[in-house]
Amino acid sequence: MKQLTHIQQLILLAGGILMVIGAGCFVFLWQQAVVCWVYLVGALMFTSMQAVQIYEGKDLTVRRLKRIQSLANLFFVLSGLLMIDAVHHVLLPLFRNAEGTGLYNYQLYLQNKWVILLLVAAMLEVYTTHRLDHELKSEK
Repeated sequence: MKQLTHIQQLILLAGGILMVIGAGCFVFLWQQAVVCWVYLVGALMFTSMQAVQIYEGKDLTVRRLKRIQSLANLFFVLSGLLMIDAVHHVLLPLFRNAEGTGLYNYQLYLQNKWVILLLVAAMLEVYTTHRLDHELKSEK
């Protein structure tokens, strides 16, 4: 596994901290219009540094785990986008229709679905981090 530089490690750590601050403050309804952007910036920092950390070996298990980790990274970013939509309702015009059920459909399909994506991403991240550490130790 390619090692991150000191600056990249700091960006990864700062991204993780911003994600926790953003999600925590958002859940406790504190400055949601601001902290949703804090979360998204943290998610982009975190996921970009994990994308830089590539695996150059041939072990299929580690490659599979890195692909699962990439899926978790995608879910982190999507949860940030849905978090922003929960505050600013960016996607609401896509659900407008002549019958007036657009708001109902919007709330049914998108409202607060960021929580599900965030939980799935966090579980995948914990699993892959633990397994990658174990696999890379056994590889040496």
